[in-house]
Amino acid sequence: MSNYQDPYGQQGDPNDVQANKVMAILAYILFFVPLLAARNSPFAMYHANQGLVLFLLALAANVVAAIIPFIGWVLSPIVSIAVVVFMIIGIINAANGERKPLPFIGTIQLIK
Repeated sequence: MSNYQDPYGQQGDPNDVQANKVMAILAYILFFVPLLAARNSPFAMYHANQGLVLFLLALAANVVAAIIPFIGWVLSPIVSIAVVVFMIIGIINAANGERKPLPFIGTIQLIK
């Protein structure tokens, strides 16, 4: 746990947010784009982390669905719908310049 306090709170630096909104939105479609193009932006990195966690959740759920047939028939459509809903929530948050965590998975941090 870090003692670092974000001076801008959950909104982030207004200049960083404005300059990297597109990168933050792209993070939910292709999470690695901000990792390559906006590595120094805390706002873009926050959303890249959210996109990566969402991608890994979808990947893990699809692997489980492929291995266990009956559970897969039930789990796959539910997970697909949830992933799309979480993507939309993340894109809306990024477009509004907000750093809100996604429901259930938003507290997981893989990218620092």
